[in-house]
Amino acid sequence: MIKVKFVGGAKKSFLKNELDIDISEITISELIDVLLKLIPENYPKLDAQNILIAINGVDSSAMDGKNTLIKNNDHVSIIPVIHGGSPKKLNYKIMKKQIQIIEIKGKQTIDVKFIDHLRKKYPKIQLQAISRNFIMNSSHLKKILFLSITSEKNDILLSNKLETDILMRFALTTQISNAISIVGIKPKKNFILIAIGNKKILESLYSELSSESVIMFSKNYDLFLTKYFKITKKELDSVYSKTPLEDILVEKASILF
Repeated sequence: MIKVKFVGGAKKSFLKNELDIDISEITISELIDVLLKLIPENYPKLDAQNILIAINGVDSSAMDGKNTLIKNNDHVSIIPVIHGGSPKKLNYKIMKKQIQIIEIKGKQTIDVKFIDHLRKKYPKIQLQAISRNFIMNSSHLKKILFLSITSEKNDILLSNKLETDILMRFALTTQISNAISIVGIKPKKNFILIAIGNKKILESLYSELSSESVIMFSKNYDLFLTKYFKITKKELDSVYSKTPLEDILVEKASILF
């Protein structure tokens, strides 16, 4: 028996918030196929390409991804990752938190004071900035955010603030000073601004920064990340998935403590 819990928008696809499925020893991929067949007619379809799946509170991307084996009595959470907006902005909803992502064009005049200024101006928003070349893509970003938000919920943050936990997981270090040095804002370098808070205030923030934003994830930094974190070809070849580098980065971020 497997207990499946639907979070957020996933509830709209089923008659219940939870389902007990009389089956075990199946992979996540197989479970998704089962769930898609259980959706009642005329109900919204589950977007299986934009969901995070946690098993007993652990993000499956930190295990074997869709090949992760689900065992008897496991608790599975299906969590939609909502995205939208213009190419210069992404909006996510993870565990009830509204998150806005903007890529800001680097300038000589932009440094750490930039985010300090925004924090003072928008005290009700949690803000963090990550150097663009340390984020592979939207999927990598969402998975790290999920790790940090789950850690906050379970009271196991790497630091006393969610924003700092996010910084450390992208830098793959438990040292705050190292994390700032590695993935913090640098002059002339694009960075990703992560904002968590009320939707209305997030829109105000974007209105202010829209002229500074650029089309997101237009450049690939896979090679840079592979070299920087010294990930070998042997490591990459040992991961049986379509996104081995992403999976390795998320796994390393998940086991920091």
